[in-house]
Amino acid sequence: MRRKIIAGNWKMNKTCAETVEFIEELVPLIVGRGDVEAVICPPFTALYSARQGLFDTDIELCAQDVFWKERGAYTGQVAPGMLVELGCKYCLVGHSETRGRFGVPEPDFDEAILRHFGDTDESVNRKAKAVLAAGITPIICVGETIAEHRAGNTHSVVRGQVSAALAGIGASDVGGLVLAYEPVWAIGTGEVCDASEADRVCGLIRATVGELFGAAAADSVCVQYGGSVKPDNAVDLLSKPNIDGALVGGASLKATDFAAIVAASTQR
Repeated sequence: MRRKIIAGNWKMNKTCAETVEFIEELVPLIVGRGDVEAVICPPFTALYSARQGLFDTDIELCAQDVFWKERGAYTGQVAPGMLVELGCKYCLVGHSETRGRFGVPEPDFDEAILRHFGDTDESVNRKAKAVLAAGITPIICVGETIAEHRAGNTHSVVRGQVSAALAGIGASDVGGLVLAYEPVWAIGTGEVCDASEADRVCGLIRATVGELFGAAAADSVCVQYGGSVKPDNAVDLLSKPNIDGALVGGASLKATDFAAIVAASTQR
């Protein structure tokens, strides 16, 4: 059985001091849960503080993004080796927000501004390869917008993103990584992705991996669901056969809520 992985993406939240306080509260709430892997994804500025707080715990550290070069004149970018030095086991790659794909666009984000969030299928692939080469496991995010969902393009969009992200990666590496389904159409729009639909699309992701890399890779890859995961829907989502964990957003900012989702992953 695949081990559940629950990752909390803090996005642009929490200072270093708030990170230390959060970890002090979280650790006793999830101690001894060796059947599930808990992961936190602080902003870059808080990664060192988080690493210090996580010593001698089973909680793993994840970066929110990366650049694919090891060094150079790339102002504002962070290299894979820098994340290794900080003790990151995981790194988010191709999150919907870094792709500029928001459920509800910010009112002052026009097309020119959205180009700031510049991830493409090619850059996602380069980032995934770079972190794998550095010994970090990518959590590769895929998912369709509300327009794509309403047009019935879920399969083509998700399959296309999975295929592009994994291009040129060997089957043995694919089997050890994490793919996260984010239905962008259900984030802040009032639309709901119920557990059966989430499971169906996570199954599609696993099937796509199987078609590309074989049954062994498909069986061992971890497929998370990420889209308004909360304590009150976590048991239903995490009990589905194709959902191996969760990429949690807002609910990961409160230690008791995140701990409840971690606990939900072991309930049936």
